[in-house]
Amino acid sequence: MIRFVVPGEPQGKGRARVGRIGQHVRMFTPAKTAAYEGLVAHAAQSAMSGRALLVGACRIDLDVVCTVPASWSKRKQSEALHGLIRPTKKPDADNVLKAVCDGINGVVWADDTQAVDVTLRKRYGPVPGVWVFVAEVQAFPLLQEVEAA
Repeated sequence: MIRFVVPGEPQGKGRARVGRIGQHVRMFTPAKTAAYEGLVAHAAQSAMSGRALLVGACRIDLDVVCTVPASWSKRKQSEALHGLIRPTKKPDADNVLKAVCDGINGVVWADDTQAVDVTLRKRYGPVPGVWVFVAEVQAFPLLQEVEAA
């Protein structure tokens, strides 16, 4: 299993932008997204410590931890830190997943198409960041094969 933390406030993958260069139209990734994916890749590279890329089907678990707004009352901040209030603000959980998966392409696995099982939790915490766990999964028999046996 590969484990690492992407420090700082979680960021989602931004939409591709369209730019014009002379007569040509070109799609490009926003600079903020590219920088965040680079931060993800750096954290993953440190965790890999020279290991080979994972092959086959993989499971990825993300714990997305957001900071509690400073403008909230002490009581509301305490409730958020104890899990009674969950973050329903940006970034969208699925966009954080996309940014992390794209950031670890070529570092942890060859391509994010290898992700077959995903667990994603978004909560408030004292230290913002994204805790990432990636592991290869074993083959499971199809449900029909299990029921037939």
